[in-house]
Amino acid sequence: MNDAAENTIELARQENVTRILDAAERLFRHYGYSKTTVADIARDLGMSPANVYRFFASKVEIHQAICGRMLALSYQMACDTCHLPISASDRLRRFVQGQYQMTVETMLDQEKVHEMVIVAIERDWHVIEKHVDSIHELLADVIREGIAAGEFAEQDADVASRCFGAATISLCHPQMVAQCLAKTNRATVDELVEFTIRALKK
Repeated sequence: MNDAAENTIELARQENVTRILDAAERLFRHYGYSKTTVADIARDLGMSPANVYRFFASKVEIHQAICGRMLALSYQMACDTCHLPISASDRLRRFVQGQYQMTVETMLDQEKVHEMVIVAIERDWHVIEKHVDSIHELLADVIREGIAAGEFAEQDADVASRCFGAATISLCHPQMVAQCLAKTNRATVDELVEFTIRALKK
């Protein structure tokens, strides 16, 4: 088989994978993860369950792929923000505000989506931990640049990044965001961001 034929086959496979993931995410959002079956996904696509199983071994695998897409989107947004030609402080502000907004709009817009995210947190924590490590690396680079520019105090950028992440986790963790949205005695997004940035400057 020549390269052109192989590329055509791979493109067709990727197209089917994307269609399955799009349909699954739509059904998970509408009916909930636990109530959606592979047969439901196949029916929505007008194909047999066996055809879906050609691309994914189980519903769990489909769910993991959807979560992977969500995390990739989160990382790309963070990466774009962390490389903006603005001050380190402003990049950190935009990062937290962007992640918070994404969490509210993408993960908490419906109860069914929240369920899907909670399942991922409970079952695929290693995937999320890898994502957190990648985010910490981005933030450490921003903090390093802030230190070099005299914007932040001299400190270990990797430690500062982990502390910054821990201090703002309530704005990015779906379960914590969901709980805090219903409270009136919690720090606002802006208050928490400004507090953590001030800590970097001391």
